[in-house]
Amino acid sequence: MVRAASMWIGHEQVEARSGQTLPVEDPATEEVLATVPRAGPEDVAAAVAAARRAQPAWRRLPAPEKARLLHEVAARLRAASHDLADTLTAEGGKPRVENADELEWVTACFDYYAQVGRHARGTSIPPGFEHQVNFTVKEPFGVVAAIAPFNYPLLLMAWKVAPALAAGNTVVIKPAEETPLATLACARAFEALPPGVVSIVTGTGPEAGEPLVAHPDVDMIAFTGSTETGKRIMRLAADGLKKLNLETSGIDPFIVCEDADVDLAARAAVWARYLNAGQVCTSAKRIYVVEQVAERFVERMVELTRALVVGDPRRPDTDVGPLISREALARVQAALERAVGEGARLLTGGERPAGLARGHFIAPAVLDHVRHGSSPTQEEIFGPVAAIVRVKDVDEAIARANDSRYGLGATIITTSLRHALRAMDEVKAGTFWVNDPLTDNEAGPFGGMRQSGIGRELGEEGLDAFREPKHVHIDYVQERKPYWFPYAARDRGT
Repeated sequence: MVRAASMWIGHEQVEARSGQTLPVEDPATEEVLATVPRAGPEDVAAAVAAARRAQPAWRRLPAPEKARLLHEVAARLRAASHDLADTLTAEGGKPRVENADELEWVTACFDYYAQVGRHARGTSIPPGFEHQVNFTVKEPFGVVAAIAPFNYPLLLMAWKVAPALAAGNTVVIKPAEETPLATLACARAFEALPPGVVSIVTGTGPEAGEPLVAHPDVDMIAFTGSTETGKRIMRLAADGLKKLNLETSGIDPFIVCEDADVDLAARAAVWARYLNAGQVCTSAKRIYVVEQVAERFVERMVELTRALVVGDPRRPDTDVGPLISREALARVQAALERAVGEGARLLTGGERPAGLARGHFIAPAVLDHVRHGSSPTQEEIFGPVAAIVRVKDVDEAIARANDSRYGLGATIITTSLRHALRAMDEVKAGTFWVNDPLTDNEAGPFGGMRQSGIGRELGEEGLDAFREPKHVHIDYVQERKPYWFPYAARDRGT
């Protein structure tokens, strides 16, 4: 029997006022797991009103108490991590071992911001004149809309919610319509907070997401998703000059130098491209390999790719699960066909794996002899397709890596400090990895350059993204200033 889940507003489970629901599908079996409310503008307005009512008291809550409550959220999430990982696997199709890792990162994020939020509220500034004091205080924006994607539903929710709360904001979460169940299950952890500090609404982008972005009482929007949706959010937020923190698309370069350990480079590339079935913003979508080692690299990558186990994400031996939906599968298949039509050579993958009659599965694919400038190097393929571009040297690889409108992440595999530091300095990317792709650190900022986003998540920068500075100027001597009007008074003695 299909279960019905509810939204969570002001510590209460609620249904959509329209009574409409959305199905949530298991992408590995194509079975409906549950239904969730299909929220509309009235439901969004109720969540925003609850957040607005709760924000003044939450803002004034002393930092030690706020930190204690965020640690409590982390503890409750940790206690529920087994069930949450099961739910993430069922609704998202990511292998369960990856979802167990995701829950560890989620709890670490809440613990991190519980501490960082206590460190400083501003800075002291040297005054310009005697008997004056100058300092800054950093204040919350107010109500934050946190819009998370399907590929890491809880992690990318935590990257927004934890710093937003630590800064003194209240939050309305809008999860992706494909993966709302684990987020709704987090309501039990958020019950540690006062009512209205966190609410969760479910529904489609046009019906729930856009009204949330446009609501006049929402002060800031934090979003992860496609570049086109990010641009749409910017347009909707423009009239209110709302603050934005956007992490959008990436077509990240992965450079293999002539001095690289070829086996290590191939293993790193397989990890960096096929993690979560290639549905990762920072996955290695453009692999630039120096010609000197290209043949050996391609041979080893094909071998490792064919050895990957594609199948039921609940099984512990599964490496690659299904894509999120039949529409996503169709887009990846169409992108593969287009790439081959442009001259790329499909060396392995692209078909439905044997024995998997149902589910949105595709065998991980390797494209060789991809021409830089063709579609796989210009348009994000959000699926398990590796595009290998052969280059004559590292100079060409760096130039090709930079020839993009995106700049989310970049990786280089090398033993050369010169190659690593030069690429680090020249490649436009918000995160630059040397020999260890896709590794995050909650203390290090994450975000994109160019059309990969605006602002940063994680680190102290991620906390500052959810607060704004106020300059305070104090003169502790009450006296008339010589520069006040009228200027002539200085001469007249009046």
